[in-house]
Amino acid sequence: MARFGYIRVSSKEQKVDRQQELMKDAKIDKFYIEKESGKNIEDRKALKELLNTIHFGDVVVVAELDRLSRSYDDLDFIISEIQRKESTLEVLNLPLTQTDDKSINKLMNTMILEIYKYIAESERKRIKERQRQGIELAKAKGVYKGGTKKFKMDDPQLKLAFKLIDDGDSIRFAAKQTGINYETLRRYNKERKNDENYEKLA
Repeated sequence: MARFGYIRVSSKEQKVDRQQELMKDAKIDKFYIEKESGKNIEDRKALKELLNTIHFGDVVVVAELDRLSRSYDDLDFIISEIQRKESTLEVLNLPLTQTDDKSINKLMNTMILEIYKYIAESERKRIKERQRQGIELAKAKGVYKGGTKKFKMDDPQLKLAFKLIDDGDSIRFAAKQTGINYETLRRYNKERKNDENYEKLA
């Protein structure tokens, strides 16, 4: 049985010291360090190597859950893979994942996923309700034209979405957080990458 520490920062310039410090008492046998954005798990070589290495009785340790991913779908895949290998996950800022009882740890891993699923679903409902209220208000004012909202590149809502993307979040995550249609945000993000004048607006 081995204990593996997984550390991720979003870019090569960021330091891993803080996460290593948090793990100093976790009795880590080997660290897997990732200096990549979390938006695409397919590009995360250290994570792939870790998931290929673990087997029965091993423990994967992270300082915080979002070091694995902020996406429910990605977390579902990663935690399910850890469980499939008959290993367990410890999250240092979630003490209930750190018991000596493997059955309880497995149960807590499942509960974490269910909580994230609930939060994600609640967020989707909240965004839909906010959009519905906005449409109703626009209709009442006689300005609703239907279709997808059009943005200017310096729109605060759009700039917030761009900031989330630039910080390493996925377009889908940024769309959910800002209430912008996913396809709309994907199109604007592509446009701004092709627009050499965009930096003047940032």
